[in-house]
Amino acid sequence: MMRSFKRNILILVAILICIAGFILIKMIFEGSSPVIEISTDVKFLTKETPVTINVSDKGRGLRRIEVVMNQEGKVFKLLDKRFPSKGFLNLKGEHKFHKVILVDPKRLPLSQGKIEIKISAWDYSKRRGGDGNIAVKSIGITVDTVPPVISPLSRLNYVRRGGAGLILYRVSSDTAENGVYVDKWFFQGFEPQKVNNIRLCYFGIPVKASRNPSLYIWARDIAGNETKTNFNYRIKERRFRKRKITLSDRFIEHVVEYFSGTDMPEQDSDIDKYLFINREIRKRNHEKIKKLCSQSVSERLWECPWLRMKNSATMANFGDIRYYYYKGEKIDEQTHMGVDLASLSHAPVPASNRGRVIFADKLGIYGNAVIIDHGQGILSLYGHMSSIIVQKGQMVEKGDIIGYTGQSGLAGGDHLHFAIMINGVFVNPVEWWDPHWIQDNIERKLALLNDKR
Repeated sequence: MMRSFKRNILILVAILICIAGFILIKMIFEGSSPVIEISTDVKFLTKETPVTINVSDKGRGLRRIEVVMNQEGKVFKLLDKRFPSKGFLNLKGEHKFHKVILVDPKRLPLSQGKIEIKISAWDYSKRRGGDGNIAVKSIGITVDTVPPVISPLSRLNYVRRGGAGLILYRVSSDTAENGVYVDKWFFQGFEPQKVNNIRLCYFGIPVKASRNPSLYIWARDIAGNETKTNFNYRIKERRFRKRKITLSDRFIEHVVEYFSGTDMPEQDSDIDKYLFINREIRKRNHEKIKKLCSQSVSERLWECPWLRMKNSATMANFGDIRYYYYKGEKIDEQTHMGVDLASLSHAPVPASNRGRVIFADKLGIYGNAVIIDHGQGILSLYGHMSSIIVQKGQMVEKGDIIGYTGQSGLAGGDHLHFAIMINGVFVNPVEWWDPHWIQDNIERKLALLNDKR
């Protein structure tokens, strides 16, 4: 009995040794490769760029990590990291590795074109003749450090403060975005037709631009490289009329009642509510208008000349500086960004030019308003109307009736507030009513397109 028991114990020990040996061999020759993760969404290498790598191994641990860059046979080693074995079966060794590698196309002798970054990782497994399991992962990036090229085509450009201008220029074929900057204001450029990479850009000199604003053409290519180029221009200064507006309690009550549905502070006095409307609501309205203007299509929809509402008198000019007084005290100051036209009560309002209606609804201080997109960043606004007879998305021809004048919004009487915007910046509508100004400042420049075919 005792012999049988000892024999069974020996057999059990032998089995356990075999199992342990099998497990040990399996651990030594484990077959799971390291896992490599590359964190970068960069497609183009234009400047020093971080490439983040994370390598992990759940088995024997990491033995070596190598990062190389290859461009048409030229190989650059970016990293060669070796990890010592620590403890039994490298249990205390490195199992996770994180590294941010800065790839600088200016420091490395790289040419324009594609490169391959390859990450290789080995573990401490004894497979492959002791070389261990290997994992390899590659990413492709295009080196592009050359900015786009801009060549102005228009000669000297005359533009008034508050007025508009047009410039034509040529860009290199890799250009993705372009336009004109006037100080902080950006005006998007458009491609009029497939003519030798020519672009056109309507721009304005904002009323509140600096005394000597900085104007330049800007472009960015598909890789993200940017460039800017100066062009010849001359800005004619203009003085804007100053007007004193005396507010009555009756008018203030009327305005506050009209805007009763807005989020004005209920505890404020009527005069405080009026100031909230004249400042905050006005600001919100202009932000919305700017957003709507970003929807402008790339094709020209308008034709010369532009229409002014018939039999109308000018009640307020573009750029008027308005000082608001209440009970003999100045309480506010705003700039009038359109032309107020008055005719008969509820006079028909014609579309100033051909275009697509992109807004037809209530618009804060402008009351019942319509905004028409005429293409290439040019839009017109019609405010304070008593009624609107067009819908959003509708195409209108020059002269089509879109509504009737009124005194909705922040209006003190029946009239039309007419405005023109370029890329969301208000410009003087009077210029656009003048066929001679259109011919000299727009059509004559657009004629260059035929010469550049």
